[in-house]
Amino acid sequence: MDRTLVMAASAPIPVGHRVEVAEQLDVESGTSAVVAIVDLETGVRYQRAEEPTAQLSIWQGSVLATTITTTADGPRTAMKIDVVRAAAAEGALDADEALRGADAAADAARAEAYRWGGSDRPPPEEPVRIW
Repeated sequence: MDRTLVMAASAPIPVGHRVEVAEQLDVESGTSAVVAIVDLETGVRYQRAEEPTAQLSIWQGSVLATTITTTADGPRTAMKIDVVRAAAAEGALDADEALRGADAAADAARAEAYRWGGSDRPPPEEPVRIW
């Protein structure tokens, strides 16, 4: 499912980048407003100056298109985002964490193997010949 978000700021997030969107939900009127967008590829956070005053909805997606327009009121960014289900996003983050942990474990094992590479071991004993 695609969603189009409009933000009163210049947020040049490239197509294909994963983003995390925080929206403030107004239950009475049934509307929502973007509070912050985090580019998960670069770590850059774009947010409004004022603090959220209502319940937040946080979801993730992939940027399909970004348009930045200069208006009389200042810059405006419109983004079309392919929404990723929350469960799928959590699974992707868990997989990323697992891969980072596996890489760290492999690096530690490699360093330990280099450290114990045999240069400080005593030479093997000669077998005893009976004949």
